[in-house]
Amino acid sequence: MEVQAFMQGPAHIIWQKAFPELPLCMSLDEALDGARSLLSGTGWASVLEHQSRQMAEARNIRTVAVLDHWVNYAPRFEREGKLVLPDEAWVADAHALALVRETFPGLPVRQLENVYLNSQVTRVGMAPGNGTVLVILEPVRSNWGRQLEGEFQALEYLFGNLERLWPSGISRVLLRQHPSEPVDKYAAWVRRHPLVHMDSSHDVSAAISQADVVVGVESSALVIALAAGRSVYSSLPPWAPPLRLPQGGIKQIRHLDKI
Repeated sequence: MEVQAFMQGPAHIIWQKAFPELPLCMSLDEALDGARSLLSGTGWASVLEHQSRQMAEARNIRTVAVLDHWVNYAPRFEREGKLVLPDEAWVADAHALALVRETFPGLPVRQLENVYLNSQVTRVGMAPGNGTVLVILEPVRSNWGRQLEGEFQALEYLFGNLERLWPSGISRVLLRQHPSEPVDKYAAWVRRHPLVHMDSSHDVSAAISQADVVVGVESSALVIALAAGRSVYSSLPPWAPPLRLPQGGIKQIRHLDKI
């Protein structure tokens, strides 16, 4: 089977490292030229994948979209009011399968093994037991009606409740940035918090290996940490919307008093 791939941003770098023997195409046109099917991701804040599905549909190329998360399903397939669904969706667990069937009744959907999650989990080491907290960052893209970006609201809320996550004493806090964020986005915030350091691990499993507790808003990395046996929390503050990750083992800091 011949593969013609086109990617941009962080995915471009990851592909080149993972598959150096498979050079990327220079454009979507080149990638779709002669293709029998399109396999695309479903980023909800980007346009490339949506554009690829539009182009494939116009060329009568069968489309398959991979949903590797559990939120914003409908917006992932809509841009400027135009909904472009794939011919088939692929998901990696029963939660996502149910969500696709609820959101898009009638859309063919297939559940496959989550090879990425399994590979990351097997590489996670034993918890250090030294009170290290790993914070998985992500652009929230909402301020929840306030003056501060949601990701910074979540950070401030976390730090107001930090000791509740590891009562014997937090030794350090590691922040792991989302690859789409500017490198210096949290620099000023880190300077104001002596316990905090930026994580530079080569992958999520290495980052989780350093921590006893993993915290985030709604990142898929929380699901990896949960599967690896870590204590996992969502830092959504009380005024934010409900947590949309369906995995029951993810605790919410704002609900600790109710447990």
